[in-house]
Amino acid sequence: MAAAALGIGIIVGLTGMGGGALMTPVLVLFFNVTPLAAVSSDLVSAAVMKPVGGFVHLRRGTVRLDLVKWLCLGSVPSAFCGVLVARALGDSSSVDDAVQKALGVALILAASGLFFRAYLRLAERARHGDASREPDPKELPENITIRKAPTIAVGVVGGLVVGMTSVGSGSLMIVALMLLYPTLRASELVGTDLVQAVPLVASAAIGHLIFGDFQLGITSALLVGSIPGAYIGAKLSTRLSGALIRRALAFVLLASALKLLGVDTALTAVLLLAVAVLAGPVWMLLRKRHGFPALPRHEAAVPAAQLEHVAA
Repeated sequence: MAAAALGIGIIVGLTGMGGGALMTPVLVLFFNVTPLAAVSSDLVSAAVMKPVGGFVHLRRGTVRLDLVKWLCLGSVPSAFCGVLVARALGDSSSVDDAVQKALGVALILAASGLFFRAYLRLAERARHGDASREPDPKELPENITIRKAPTIAVGVVGGLVVGMTSVGSGSLMIVALMLLYPTLRASELVGTDLVQAVPLVASAAIGHLIFGDFQLGITSALLVGSIPGAYIGAKLSTRLSGALIRRALAFVLLASALKLLGVDTALTAVLLLAVAVLAGPVWMLLRKRHGFPALPRHEAAVPAAQLEHVAA
């Protein structure tokens, strides 16, 4: 478990996402941990890890505390209630089955969220009229208009999903923030999401400590591996391609989701093969539609005027 947590910690350090979305299904599929115990133990370990990254972003000034307030207003009580919802579903066997199915759906949403996040970033770069994006400013731009009701709703839905499955505090909610506030820079999105996830995950962890199936041995193994893994991933993040890691992550999330949903192994293999074959050509078409060359390595040759025309 510690070795698996080490590898997943590296992925989290590289991409900023994938902790619960990868660790929980790994515990269920490869270590035969019951779904409720996997969710409980993963959330408690995440509650120890989240404040570290949140503190770093607070120091860098890349956190929208006004958004954090409204997100937490919905997510903190909702995350705690997610545990109660899981328990209210019935006896231990039915709870585990329901949590496993909910986890599978959440992983499909997380994998889809990775794609939409990449597409929104591509569209934003096209709107800038250049193949490269300007670096984030050192200070946050002017205040944005807070959409209170939708922001609270995102917190409620995200908190409920996290409380039941441990998935969504990163990939799902950050995509929702991108849709609600498209003018936010990437650093602000990541920092805001990470800081709001601290009370969110803590609330869910408390719920699982009281009503879930927390196991100290599992959580200890996760922390032993994930702490050095996240540190190594952060160090490697300046040398390796985060885009490549995110593509592999989306593929793994989809594979895990299909198995958790009980899809036959042969059908799972066919679906994954179809995704592997079609993903590349579809992404190339999307790049060309926004004025970029099909392959990223050819971006330097694209005239700025051409991209400006596409943006217009």
